Amino acid sequence: MGSMAISKAGRATSVAGVTLIEMLLVVTLIGLMVGISFPAISSGVDSLRLSSAADSTASFLNGALNRAERRQQVMEVTISKQRSKLTLRSTEAGFTRELEMPTGVSITGVLPDRFEASGDRHVFLYPGGTVPRIGVELTNKRGTRRIVRVDPMTGVPEIEIPEEKEK
Repeated sequence: MGSMAISKAGRATSVAGVTLIEMLLVVTLIGLMVGISFPAISSGVDSLRLSSAADSTASFLNGALNRAERRQQVMEVTISKQRSKLTLRSTEAGFTRELEMPTGVSITGVLPDRFEASGDRHVFLYPGGTVPRIGVELTNKRGTRRIVRVDPMTGVPEIEIPEEKEK
């Protein structure tokens, strides 16, 4: 990596340095490593965002169900596919909670499917009432899906990983 130079006294001294070809070789190797690993890393980040969004949605719905029972208040859950957002309101003045999906994750369906294709879905939770059969389908940019469903028997939100459709 270095070359030898001769000083005025006639002794050989070492001159440290890197040649342009060595520098280009190192930069090329680093570029190849980043190019190979980037798709795997970005796929992992998308999966983490989807899992986090599903967990947050399950916690949001669980909190709404608990608040309806503990406070004995009617709760309204609004699921907006266009804005990829869930909103929680109660009869208590000024109480509103919102959950927006992270970048790259969107709400693609509200279950059970109804005839209304557009618009927001409103679900009311009554204290002491039966738990409605609702589900929220989340999809990331790569098409991976998760469904957060409220089990009507137990009243507990569950996260499902649906089988991928064959193309």
